Amino acid sequence: MTPTPQTPVRAAGAVLWKIVDGKARVLVVHRTQHKDVSLPKGKVDPGETLPHTAVREIAEETGFDVVLGAPLGTVEYRLPGGRPKTVHYWSAEVDPGAAERHTYEANGEILALEWLPLAKAEKKLSYEHDVDVLDRFAAQLEAGRARTFPLVVLRHGKAMPPEQWDGPDATRPLLHRGLEQSASVAGGVAAFGPEVLVTSTAARCVATIAPTAAATGLPVKEARSISQDAYRADGERVHAQVAKRLERRLGTVLCSHGPVIPQIIEAAAEFGGAHLTPELRRSAALSTGDFTVLHFSRETERPWLVAVESHRPAVD
Repeated sequence: MTPTPQTPVRAAGAVLWKIVDGKARVLVVHRTQHKDVSLPKGKVDPGETLPHTAVREIAEETGFDVVLGAPLGTVEYRLPGGRPKTVHYWSAEVDPGAAERHTYEANGEILALEWLPLAKAEKKLSYEHDVDVLDRFAAQLEAGRARTFPLVVLRHGKAMPPEQWDGPDATRPLLHRGLEQSASVAGGVAAFGPEVLVTSTAARCVATIAPTAAATGLPVKEARSISQDAYRADGERVHAQVAKRLERRLGTVLCSHGPVIPQIIEAAAEFGGAHLTPELRRSAALSTGDFTVLHFSRETERPWLVAVESHRPAVD
């Protein structure tokens, strides 16, 4: 699609933060050409999901390789000339030791990086919409929701239709479209720093998670309990699988099927002390290749569900 003056510019970034002497400090960037102070962010490249954009742009602008935490919402404004722009933000914690060792050289885009306490950062930022994002982060931090781990629920890509396949349903392969979807979302899933990859035993799920395994360098575990062949209306096997993963507090990807995913979401909500809200129901209604990220608190005695977001493949 050819951009027009009214086509929104899509961008993504994050509030990078660290704890020093018990207090939070956040990173602001001094931009060279704009001569302003902002939060690190950048425009979406073709073929990228928004989380992928966020980690790529942060690496390019600051040199930090980050893992995204819970979302901080969006800001919308108009660029000079009137074109609308929407920026999606997440929080991203940086190890204080790594931050101290970090070296940075000014370039044509970013003149300098500066770590500041929240109050000083808000005064130094050039734009009110960036201050709004910091306020959201401050509320997240105060509520004990800044440190989280993800449960990523990935639906397999577009597969060969059952009526066109002679073999068992579990052996149906991905179509070329499904392969493209799987490759498209891999960077976005990897942006949340998963530590465990689990897939249904069906061939279409195994193939869908393969690009994510390549992006993360993680092995893939197969679990029949989240396969369509093992689907049961009571969802007991699915609930047991989800509970096991959440009890370990490790970022996990579960690649599964349309009928099973609502049971995964329901089990995750129940474990995380949340009601099955309309938002959570929508997050379970994934099309092929889509993924939902459920964020759970690390700092509470029980990992409470604190945020949910969903993303689509960036392919036409």
